[in-house]
Amino acid sequence: MKKRWIIITLLLLGGIVLAACQPQTVEVTRVVTEKETVTETVEVTRVITETVVQEGEAVEVTRVVEVPAEPTEKVVVEFWTTDNEAERVDTYEAVAARFMEANPNIEVRIVPIEEAGITQRIATAQAANRLPDIVRMGIERVAAFAADGILDEDAATAVIQGIGEDDFREGPLQMVTDVATGKYAAVPYDGWIQAIWYREDVFNELGLEPPTTWEALKTSCEALPGNADMLYGITLGTDPGQNYGQQVFEQFAISNNAWPFDAEGNVTMNTPEMIEALDFYTSLQDCAAPGPQYWRGARENYELGQAGMLFYSTYIMDDLVEGSGLEGGGNVELVIPDLAANTGFAPELKGPNGAPASYGQLVALGIMQGADPEVQQVVEYFLTEGYGDIIGLAPFGKVPVLKSAVEDWKTSSEYFANYSDETLDQIANGFDSMQRWLFRPDYDATQRAVIGDIEGRLLIPTVISNIIEGTMTPETAAQFLQEEVEKMYADRQAEQ
Repeated sequence: MKKRWIIITLLLLGGIVLAACQPQTVEVTRVVTEKETVTETVEVTRVITETVVQEGEAVEVTRVVEVPAEPTEKVVVEFWTTDNEAERVDTYEAVAARFMEANPNIEVRIVPIEEAGITQRIATAQAANRLPDIVRMGIERVAAFAADGILDEDAATAVIQGIGEDDFREGPLQMVTDVATGKYAAVPYDGWIQAIWYREDVFNELGLEPPTTWEALKTSCEALPGNADMLYGITLGTDPGQNYGQQVFEQFAISNNAWPFDAEGNVTMNTPEMIEALDFYTSLQDCAAPGPQYWRGARENYELGQAGMLFYSTYIMDDLVEGSGLEGGGNVELVIPDLAANTGFAPELKGPNGAPASYGQLVALGIMQGADPEVQQVVEYFLTEGYGDIIGLAPFGKVPVLKSAVEDWKTSSEYFANYSDETLDQIANGFDSMQRWLFRPDYDATQRAVIGDIEGRLLIPTVISNIIEGTMTPETAAQFLQEEVEKMYADRQAEQ
């Protein structure tokens, strides 16, 4: 009888244990955005050691049971990126997934956005108190957002110092420095460089120096026509309806220390340096391809062996290997064997009154005010473990800002095998002298807006075309620019 009661007792205890071992779940609600919450069901286990009676003796039995856990919240990081094509978004999400696997307490949400709409979207988010945590943006946005006080400069500075300031190119660091605070307003990420691409094989045959100064550029432009079946020395941006002329001329202007505003905020479009830049630029038309020209004609004239030089960004690198796409379909048939290998790269240009200057674009990651400290980990990951994946999306237009990433970048595209290490190093070093009117650190938001107006109204391409056609001189063109920019500046100031 006693034995039967022991058996019954054990069976009852076993039932209790089995019931206790059934998975127990709890619902955990976490905030994903201010508009959305997600409830998760989680299972939590723990080991319990308890005493049971067997055959009249106390015995310790260990069992595993599912027990409710305290609700936990993940830190959600919202990452807006202007790399918004589907393939690129997939890569960003893959990098984010690897980060989240290593950091399960953080969720990274990739949100693709349009570059042109950043300012409006940020304004809307700010008004609703729903700023994102990270924004990938062109450097031209950084100063304005810093002036608005919506960038966490302490966080950006901490990330840069955590990675190592010495690893960043000096030029990008200068461009993200807030002159008002001395801190870094954002974290440099990638960019592209504009340069003179030139027929290095013909330059060597003729004993010409690389076109890195105004004098060398003028000499080579005049010497190239008639050699190696070339018709022209260069193709300039001369179409008044295209912004290409602005991009090219701006490098000439900066290389001669010609800027739209001086340090006191005065408009300086009619200075001797600006007049000299307009005069020299348009004088090159004597050895350049005729007619209104922009980037497409410049690229095709070079690919077809008709011109010995062109201004273009690093995006041209694959075109010099297999020919660029034609408007009607298909590709340009390259007539120069091994054109890429026979092409030199001159990112810097120096005028008589300035320092060597290059033109290009820098992209930065801005950490917004109110972001959690964990956001810094995400930014650092996208600049370290995940950096190669992002750069590899478009290696020609994503030149790394980190010195330590250059060697991997050089092998990130099969097209790079067609270029020398010297050329690739020059591209990587192009950030050190890269400047834009828009990037000058002491310009305020209003002055930057006026520079945007200059570009938007195509004032520079218009006066270049007028000088070439003979309806303006460099002096009258500069005075016209002075008056127009003064009006735009006054209008902008009146809006404040």
